Amino acid sequence: MTPYYPISITANKSERTLTIVWNDGHVSIYSFGLLRAACPCAVCRGGHEHMSHMPDPEVFDLELPESPATRLKAIEAVGNYAITIEWEDGHHFGNYHWEYLRALCPCPQCRASVVG
Repeated sequence: MTPYYPISITANKSERTLTIVWNDGHVSIYSFGLLRAACPCAVCRGGHEHMSHMPDPEVFDLELPESPATRLKAIEAVGNYAITIEWEDGHHFGNYHWEYLRALCPCPQCRASVVG
């Protein structure tokens, strides 16, 4: 199986969404609240012992409201394997690897494949 990687990443600050078009044609649209709730850094995950290459399924029920914590300030590439996001509250930790982001896709098709 060929690994997934993005061919396009677009942030829309007015709609508060990040859109990724993947190499297989799938389109994932993430709200900024979901991305912040699913921050993969050790602090947000509750320590290194809770780190995982997959998102915690509970993040899909934790949509965070609009605030400085969920206002995107900047996105930066991390090599050719991830992005890091800086939020307006100053938080800028955690690498969102491609595998992690694909598993975080909130679309019904992806959620059904994880659940069922």
